[in-house]
Amino acid sequence: MTSSAPQSAPARSAASQPAAPGGPAPREDELPLVAVLFGGRSSEHAVSCVGAKAVIGAIHRERFRVLPIGITQEGTWRRVEDWADFAFDPQRMPEVVDDGTEILVAPSGAHSPLRERLADGTVRELGRVDAFFPVLHGKHGEDGTVQGLFELMDTPFVGGGVLPSAVSMDKHFMKVVLAGAGIPACPWETLTAAQWATDPEAAAQRVSEQGFPAFVKPARAGSSVGISRIESGEQLPAAMAEALAHDDKVIVEPGIDGREIECSVLGGRVDAQLRTSLPAEIIVKGDHAFYDFEAKYLDADGAEVVCPADIDPETTARVQDVARRTFRAFDCTGLARVDTFVTPAGEVLVNELNTLPGFTPTSGYPLMFAASGVGFEQLVAELLDIALRDAR
Repeated sequence: MTSSAPQSAPARSAASQPAAPGGPAPREDELPLVAVLFGGRSSEHAVSCVGAKAVIGAIHRERFRVLPIGITQEGTWRRVEDWADFAFDPQRMPEVVDDGTEILVAPSGAHSPLRERLADGTVRELGRVDAFFPVLHGKHGEDGTVQGLFELMDTPFVGGGVLPSAVSMDKHFMKVVLAGAGIPACPWETLTAAQWATDPEAAAQRVSEQGFPAFVKPARAGSSVGISRIESGEQLPAAMAEALAHDDKVIVEPGIDGREIECSVLGGRVDAQLRTSLPAEIIVKGDHAFYDFEAKYLDADGAEVVCPADIDPETTARVQDVARRTFRAFDCTGLARVDTFVTPAGEVLVNELNTLPGFTPTSGYPLMFAASGVGFEQLVAELLDIALRDAR
């Protein structure tokens, strides 16, 4: 993929500046504690680890203490010290593995401190977390579950709450909300595992009526995991098997004649104006039929992220308007990436809303804001500021 690594901000926001000269500098143990969560139980575990490396490295240590918390594939929380070694390697993808320790979380509104159980069974306190920064994707990461835990703990966190996270994670209900808000979206059919098992002929007929090519997707997965492009009904059974391996609900969309244009959004609930990035275009290359996991993360030549996208000012304004409207329709806060198709007629159709987009060196969200003048460190600082401000 043609892109650059996250870059430092050309200038830090006022809120991220250190203490004024002559003012008392806070002791390190007095700084707010930010817990960065990554890994998790989804198929996007490795993507999360690499994104967390970038976020942890970007948090200003003169403002915050940082607690890197990895979640194993089995769901155990543990403190991670080797986060700087995470990198995409097809032969050895990064993973949080159980080391015999565990972070103990108390889901109460008393703002209880986190505790760590060491391998020998002793327990020690890690301190009270002032804000969580989840760099999690997929199931149990961006679907509202961990966000509900943060809310039970009465602790600020980066990103949307339970409702926007859960609804946007489920592609079926995402499209239902978009339709209710009058925001154009790609057409679709929803198929459940039960429907496919009991009457596959009827399900196949519904898909055929939409036309081919078509894309078969798990309803609740990200990073193009489990997605297949099919050219005819004969390919549907294999595509359904692949998608159902990741979820028991599947959506099928007809291919859209349009350019893949994305836009990033930054802002809080109390902000009168949302900031939108310059849009980017995803151009798939090589043997990839679409923007799949390999094209995104493993094949350096699999796709090109062109930012800013080569579109006219009027189309740019329409994409940004749709992105803002989508953000507000789902009651998002902090961040979101809105993926669209722009048709030859200029229509902007929402393809997906991502309330916890990636933060890897090739992820669209930070790249689009970098091209818009907001560097990676500044972006991370502002997201933490928004989380703390929204919680007041």
